[in-house]
Amino acid sequence: MNFARLVDDPRTAVAQALDGTVEGIAARTSGSTGEPREVLVSGAAMRASATATLDRLGGAGHWLLAVPADRIAGAMVLTRASVADAAVAPMPPGTFTATAFAAATAALPAGRRYVSLVPTQLRRVLADEAGAAALATFDAVLVGGAPPGMDLPSNAVETYGMTETSGGCLYDGVPLDGVDVRISSDGRIELAGPMLADGYRDGDDSAFVTDAGRRWFRTSDLGDWDGSRLTVHGRADHVIITGGHNVHPAAVERAMADAGAPECIVVGLPDDEWGERLVGVVTASAPALETLRERLTLPRHALPRALARVRSLPRTEAGKIDRSAAREIAAASDLEEHA
Repeated sequence: MNFARLVDDPRTAVAQALDGTVEGIAARTSGSTGEPREVLVSGAAMRASATATLDRLGGAGHWLLAVPADRIAGAMVLTRASVADAAVAPMPPGTFTATAFAAATAALPAGRRYVSLVPTQLRRVLADEAGAAALATFDAVLVGGAPPGMDLPSNAVETYGMTETSGGCLYDGVPLDGVDVRISSDGRIELAGPMLADGYRDGDDSAFVTDAGRRWFRTSDLGDWDGSRLTVHGRADHVIITGGHNVHPAAVERAMADAGAPECIVVGLPDDEWGERLVGVVTASAPALETLRERLTLPRHALPRALARVRSLPRTEAGKIDRSAAREIAAASDLEEHA
């Protein structure tokens, strides 16, 4: 298998995958639910994803590289720019700041411009006057990696996808051209299309299935598909069973964000009465628990019964929410309990 590893040299790996020097790239998964795996993404899949993305966004444009190039999101920024023969302006190394974002944006050539951000980056940019002004100059701002948990600006596009689909393959819930969606009997989202990866370097490709000649990737996410738009509920292994009810943490997190806690993670902790109880891991600026519960328009079983306050939310090396770490923090914290 001749796949260039992104972690070794992202720009060279992407260039070689696109010019046929190698079959494709080996990109690590986020590791948010376990050990990262290397996904083998062919050059053909990368091109298919890039072409479909540019068609959806309105054509070629220059890109600001604000996400790590050694992960699929950053690699696809490089790919889209290469396919369109467009420029890429990288962010300076170090901590992401709105000031640096504005300066990097100014370095982009004139013309259409695009950027891919994770929600935390977007919040920082929008909270800064110069950053927000720079953000407004982009024709499209792709927001992925986690549910946004906020109202998005008019030029933002919420993406859904993963390393196994060459990054985002649904934009605002609508599949890119060539992408098919279906829901399995157990509620899991399954995806098909020319941007699917070849498989995993470790050889365990059981998540890829072929049905009637069509190859599908069986995700770990639950969702609903109405024939034209996908609604994602969250990962199947994140569902919390409390008092006999299934609760999707992502839905509670979205509601908590609307209620004044934009940075939050909802986890389940063992409970003698409920089986599991919902605990919100929030930053210090979040409202008091009772205030949050009063503001939330959720069924009683979906209301958090405790809060753990942290300075910042735990994240993986790729910048995604680390739910395992959040659960450990909640279990070891002096919780703010519901009376």
